[in-house]
Amino acid sequence: MEEQQLIEKVRDILAEEFEVDRDLMTEDAPLMSTLDLDSLDIVDLAVVVENNFGFKMKKEDFAGIKTFADLFDVIRQKSVR
Repeated sequence: MEEQQLIEKVRDILAEEFEVDRDLMTEDAPLMSTLDLDSLDIVDLAVVVENNFGFKMKKEDFAGIKTFADLFDVIRQKSVR
């Protein structure tokens, strides 16, 4: 899957799952506040990613994720493996 296709797929999935306008999910937008996530919602996010992209998200994977670009990078890297 090409990078832009991956980004669009992630945006579509998150928009539906978290009921957020996909246009708010710009690469530099803060993930937590844009999706209105608390620490428990991170588990939901991990499950959504795992179910849609076929790999397990570990706690360490979320350590550096601050923006949507960070999330896109993690998904891209883990999808290639």
